[in-house]
Amino acid sequence: MQRPRTTIGDVARTAGVSVATVSKVINGRYGVAAATSQRVQRVIDDLGYESSLVARSLRSLRTNVIGILVAEFEPYSTELLKGVSSAVQGTGYELLAYSGGGRAGGHAGWERRYLSRLSGTLIDGAILVTPTVVDAEYGIPVVAIDPHTGPSGFPTVDADNFSGALSATEHLIALGHTRIGHLAGRADLESSRLREAGYRTALERAGLDVDPELIRVGGYRSDDAEQPARELLTLSRRPSAIFAANDLSAIRTMEVAGELGLSVPGDVSVVGFDNVPESALAQPPLTTVNQPMQAMGRAALGLLIDLLDGKERDAHVQLPTELVVRGSTRRLRL
Repeated sequence: MQRPRTTIGDVARTAGVSVATVSKVINGRYGVAAATSQRVQRVIDDLGYESSLVARSLRSLRTNVIGILVAEFEPYSTELLKGVSSAVQGTGYELLAYSGGGRAGGHAGWERRYLSRLSGTLIDGAILVTPTVVDAEYGIPVVAIDPHTGPSGFPTVDADNFSGALSATEHLIALGHTRIGHLAGRADLESSRLREAGYRTALERAGLDVDPELIRVGGYRSDDAEQPARELLTLSRRPSAIFAANDLSAIRTMEVAGELGLSVPGDVSVVGFDNVPESALAQPPLTTVNQPMQAMGRAALGLLIDLLDGKERDAHVQLPTELVVRGSTRRLRL
């Protein structure tokens, strides 16, 4: 049988005081003797009483809770959440991580639906991870991490996707690869466009042709990447290297290569993007572009708290990326 929720009345009865006195203790108001306040606090701790967020917001118009809203929990959003969680300590705010469940990210406007459920009574502000829509109609301060359409004057945190992709492709070129495939991300995402632009620019700067046959859409998901990876690896003139737009696609590419009897990096070199924890555990460990996801989460939280406090800040925070060379790439053997 489920234990009933402890109420403020339970605390008052157990401590032998009025509900008004308990309320004063909870809210740090004057007018309660120190000994009484200590007794009430002991009862609160013993009973495990916690006022509801809704009740708190109705009293003070603030909950001191920040929401981090994601379409789904996957390696990228999980790393961002770690960064936000580490940074919230000592700020006076609590953190609520929320996802509506399922593959909501495939439906435009998911963030509006989530915010309509939470804003006003449960959270004071929100961090939106890769939102499909960014506008000023949310009703609470909001910071977007890597929005689908890119920065648009709205408070935004992202990484330097173009430079990261440029360095990944230049790494492969420096190893002697000239026939380099690209497993692109989702076509509706600005991050995908920038990563493909970095790939194309690196080839052009090296005097190499951009061959449309070597570009496939992988979609940022492992299951979506399987078929396009197989197509690249079974071309009559298959690429000697592949730059995948994220690590999940890159890892699936390595798995497909193994299924086809190809070795990585002996027959094909592979580079990813993000540097999620799984990349270092892959076989072989994946060469990738480190996107500082935890730092992005910390930056988003700092930006949001400044907005809540009324401080003016630059609306766009962009963090640098860095190539991490591991065992999935090597010099081309002629």
